[in-house]
Amino acid sequence: MSTSIEGRRIVLGITGGIAAYKAIEVCRRLVDAGAHVIPVMTDDATRFVGEVTFSALASERVQRSLWSEVDPIPHTRLGQTADLVLVAPATARFLGCYAAGISDGLLTATVLATRAPVIVCPAMHTEMWEHAAVQENLATLTRRGVVVVPPGDGRLAGGDAGPGRLADPDDIVAAATAVLEGRTPARPMERLRDLAGRRVLVSAGGTREPIDPVRFISNRSSGKQGHALARAASDRGAHVVLVTTTNRPGPPGATVIRVDTAAGMEAAMLEHAAEADIVIMAAAVADFRPKAPAAAKLAKADGLPDIVLEPTPDILLELGRRRRPGQVLVGFAAETGEAVDRAAAKLQAKGVDLMVANDVSAEGVGFDHDTNAVTILGRDGSRREVALSSKRQVADAVLDSVAGCLD
Repeated sequence: MSTSIEGRRIVLGITGGIAAYKAIEVCRRLVDAGAHVIPVMTDDATRFVGEVTFSALASERVQRSLWSEVDPIPHTRLGQTADLVLVAPATARFLGCYAAGISDGLLTATVLATRAPVIVCPAMHTEMWEHAAVQENLATLTRRGVVVVPPGDGRLAGGDAGPGRLADPDDIVAAATAVLEGRTPARPMERLRDLAGRRVLVSAGGTREPIDPVRFISNRSSGKQGHALARAASDRGAHVVLVTTTNRPGPPGATVIRVDTAAGMEAAMLEHAAEADIVIMAAAVADFRPKAPAAAKLAKADGLPDIVLEPTPDILLELGRRRRPGQVLVGFAAETGEAVDRAAAKLQAKGVDLMVANDVSAEGVGFDHDTNAVTILGRDGSRREVALSSKRQVADAVLDSVAGCLD
């Protein structure tokens, strides 16, 4: 299936910051999507990543110099033939030169010589990112039509933490796709800290309900969607509490609570929901559990056991009953057929603001995948379709809907 990126010429600029290593993943994903990627590295970028890496992954070899023996005017050729120029990471130095119209190398000359759309993805330490000069340069570029994909909030070089971390590759590729389709990326700058000061509680993973000390009833949930929601909320400035059944690390600065059973998840969610502004119940909680788990491992020699099941607690329903005024509550409905209709019924029955429906029987959707496709239903009658995309993109779409409930 063709995409808006397929066959398009993208100049990928890489500048000299520690986040340059992440541009490798951006390059790979653009090429995998069918783009013709021409990497342009600054000399400082090569201090962090070797040009051989990009030459091997991209569609053309790396270009670095205005004085190439092969092409006497490389910046003009690159600028005129590009469908998009994407700079990731973009350092404070590059942004300053670009805003001031200073051509100090091939990459700055290229962005000044092109009429194609330009996307910059800043990455730097928090103090630099928040400096008035950097923000004024970004404001200048934005007024001129440059798309800015802002950094996230997380661990930085040297052990620091805060805003300035290069945006997730999923967000960068999504922005490139949107621009090539003639769309404006969904509120890129507003997302930067739109949840700052908010307390977000997220659940993730599938519960395990013990049959005996060895066996349990569970499901195929990996917890990836819940973890993507937690990281996206953290990147947008929220204080995150993540209740998870997985061993996957949470976002930097988050409070992570590890549980195993539905009872454990219920206790943790109800305890922390009282202080949360936003509660997202993304976990796949088992619907049933053995009523009387065996104290010792069941042996085959003892014959077929009688396992009596009982329902697990309806955590989302109880969260709805207890929620305080102004709190936004989000549920997930993982179904296998008629997902939207079933989710709409749950939306009403559970008393939530948003219900996210996905058909986990569809190809590439939900359990065991890095991708998802969902329909976000609102209590106000709104409906938003999110086509098959990364779980991080789905997470940001959900949080965009949450932000609308907070307005």
